[in-house]
Amino acid sequence: MEYRYLGASGLQVSALSLGAWVTYGEQVGEEVALTCMEAAYKEGVNFFDNAEAYGRGNAETVMGSVIKKMGWKRSDLVISTKIFWGGRVPNATGLSRKHIIEGMDASLARLQMDYVDLVFCHRPDIYTPIEETVRAMNFLIDQGMAFYWGTSEWSARQIIEAYGIARREHLIPPIMEQPQYNMFERERVEKEYAHLYKEIGLGTTIWSPLASGLLTGKYNDGIPEGSRMAMENYGWLRDMLKSEEGQQRLAKVKQLAPLAEELGCTLAQLALAWCLKNPQVSTVITGASRAEQVSANMKALDVVEKLTPAVMERIEAILQNKPEPESDFR
Repeated sequence: MEYRYLGASGLQVSALSLGAWVTYGEQVGEEVALTCMEAAYKEGVNFFDNAEAYGRGNAETVMGSVIKKMGWKRSDLVISTKIFWGGRVPNATGLSRKHIIEGMDASLARLQMDYVDLVFCHRPDIYTPIEETVRAMNFLIDQGMAFYWGTSEWSARQIIEAYGIARREHLIPPIMEQPQYNMFERERVEKEYAHLYKEIGLGTTIWSPLASGLLTGKYNDGIPEGSRMAMENYGWLRDMLKSEEGQQRLAKVKQLAPLAEELGCTLAQLALAWCLKNPQVSTVITGASRAEQVSANMKALDVVEKLTPAVMERIEAILQNKPEPESDFR
C-alpha cells in the first residue's frame, strides 16, 4: 500500500481507502461489511470513510461494530464522518453550531469511539454563516472529538472564505475537501481547486472514482440485478444512465475497455489508477459489497506505473473533457 499525506497536514492516509456510502446499513449488513473491511485492512488500508447520513446512521453503527469486533488498534486507523443530514426535524440538518456538536455526539455514539480523525461538512449550508460553522468545527477539535476538519463539495470560494475566517480568528482551518472525481467529473478537482493545493495546502479524499459503477463496465449491456442502479432508492442513477449524457459516457467506457485489456487490468482498476495518477489526490475512496471487489480494487496501485504519458494521451483522446486551463495534473 502507498500512503500519502493529507494535504499540508502530517497525517498519512492510504492511497486507496474504503467508504461506507450506499452499502453499509442498506445494501449489505454487518457480516459482509466485516469481510470487506478485513480484506481492505489486510491490504494496508488505514482510512475508512463514513457519514451520519449513510444508511440513516446505520453505516456508522455497522462500521463501529466491525472495528470493535476485529479488535483493531484505534491509533492504526483513520476514521472519518460527515455532518449535515442528521434527520428531518428542525436543527437536525445543516451546519449550525447546534447540529454540528449534537451530530458529532450521535456519530461517535454509533461508531463507539471517543473521536474521529476527520470530520467533514458534508455540503455547504446557505442558511448558516460560515463563521459559525468554522467556530463549531474548531470546538470539535478543541474538545478532542476530531483531529482535522474539512469540507465536501464546497466551492473554492467557500473554502477560501472558511480558511480566511479561521486564520483571522486564530482558529483551525479546513485541511481537506471530499469532492467527486473521476474520468467524467474533473472540473472541480483539476480546475476550480487548482490554486488551493499550494495556497492553503488542500488535501482531497475523492469519492465516486468509478462514476457510480459506470466505469467498471458492468452497465455496458444493461443494469444487472443486485447492482446499485437496480436499487429502488437510486432511480436517479438509472435516469442518468438513460440520458443522452449517460449514453455518451457509456460509449466512452466501451472505448476504454480495449485499453484496459491491453494493460492487463480491469476497467475499474484503470479508472482507479487514473485517479491515483493525479498528485493532488490524497486518497481514492472505493466502495465494495464483496471482499473480492476490495482485493481487485487494490490491484489498481500496480496499474499506476503503466499509465505513461503516451497511455494518458490515449485516454484523453477518448474522454475529450480535459479542463482548461489545466492544473498540475500529469
